[in-house]
Parts: sequence; C-alpha cells; structure tokens
Amino acid sequence: MNTKMRLSAAFNTVAVFLMAATNAHAASTSKVFVSKLGIVIFLGFCALVLVVQLIPALMTLYGMLKGVSKEQEKSPSRAKTH
Repeated sequence: MNTKMRLSAAFNTVAVFLMAATNAHAASTSKVFVSKLGIVIFLGFCALVLVVQLIPALMTLYGMLKGVSKEQEKSPSRAKTH
C-alpha cells in the first residue's frame, strides 16, 4: 500500500511539473490597433443597431412614467375619513 501511494504521488508530481513546464504558443501582441475598413464599418453598424433599439425603449419608458404619474394624480387618497 505504501509503495502504491509513493508511486501515485510521484506520478502526480511529474504530471504537475510537466503541465507547468510547457510553453505557451500565443500570438504576438506587438500590434495594438490594426483594423481594416470592414471592421470599422461592422462596429459602426453594431452601434447603429444599438441606438435604433434604444429609441423605442426610451419612448416606452417615458410613456410608462407618464401613465404612472397621471394615475397618482387621479386616484384619491386611500385614508378613510369619517
């Protein structure tokens, strides 16, 4: 049992060492912002879609707030007076 545990511990140690010792083959990050016209047009289109969707949302929010304020003006107070 003791030999089995030592073998398992040795295997785990070697496995962790090999996983930590591998090189990462990452891309070079020397270029900061190199984009073509297509990317800029795509990002502009995404911004346009976002703004176009915000306009009806803001109009709906304004209408809801306006409706809530009118309801508060119309409804009498809930306190009963005798």
